[in-house]
Formats: sequence, C-alpha cells, structure tokens
Amino acid sequence: MKLGVLSDTHDNLSNLITVLDAFRDQKIETVIHCGDLTSLEMVSHFEGFRVIYTMGNMDFMTGAIKNRLEKMREDNFAGMIFRGKLGGVSVAAAHSHIDGQLMDLIREKRYNWIFHGHTHQKRHEVIKGVHIVNPGALGGLGREPRTYCIVDLDEEQVEFFKV
Repeated sequence: MKLGVLSDTHDNLSNLITVLDAFRDQKIETVIHCGDLTSLEMVSHFEGFRVIYTMGNMDFMTGAIKNRLEKMREDNFAGMIFRGKLGGVSVAAAHSHIDGQLMDLIREKRYNWIFHGHTHQKRHEVIKGVHIVNPGALGGLGREPRTYCIVDLDEEQVEFFKV
C-alpha cells in the first residue's frame, strides 16, 4: 500500500495543490497529513482521498476541520493522534508538538510506522525496527526546502520529493 504523507502546509495552497495532483498521478488513495493545515478552506482540496489528519499547534479551527473532513468521507480521521492499521500494517501519526508525544508512541512498541510533522525537517529513521517519518513542510516562514513523501508500506520504502 502506498501513502502520500505531508505536513505543515501553513496555508500554502499552490504547494498543496501540486502535491495532491502528484498523489493523484501516482494513484495514491490514502493521505496522511501531520498537522498545521491552518485553515478550513484548505480541506476541500482533499476531495477524493481518504485522509488521516492530525491536528497541529497552528490549527485553530480544529472542530471545523474535523467536521469537514469527516463529512467528506466516512473513513477519514481528524484528531490529535491516529493509531490504526493501513494495509494490514500498524501505523501511528501525530503532529508531535506536544512534549514527549513522539517518544511515547515509540515506547508503545505497537507500530511499524510513526509519522509526524512540526519540525519542518524531513526525516526517515528506523529506531528498533520502527520507521519514523517526517515528510518536511509545504509552507511556513522557514527557509527549509518544501518537501513531502510517498511511503510504500509493503516495500518499506520512503521517497522524498521537493515541491
């Protein structure tokens, strides 16, 4: 199963549209967004995808974002931490802005993959057999490159892309 993974959009609509078009071209059906979409208006662009969305520290309209995503599709998720299986693989996702949250997920020893955002720095690290992935950021004030990734859970591969 292939996943599209992105984070920290910070209202950068042009980058979001570019990335979602790339996901459509790759026939990706499930998207994990690790928080900081920041505005409700951005949600409608996820139409057609299953979306797993974790709330970030800049998501001030959390209730409205959650309601809109869940109305778009019954199996969408919007909350602080996602814990579940995708393609039979145990996965967790969080924005990770809460101190200790990421380490707590790692210590649970229940997940093959943990996705997070917040730092705006792309990352793929394997710690005690657990893949830790941060796709980087699509927006924000920093000067870091704008990145996202596609994850193949079956092949245990992560490919990063610059926007």
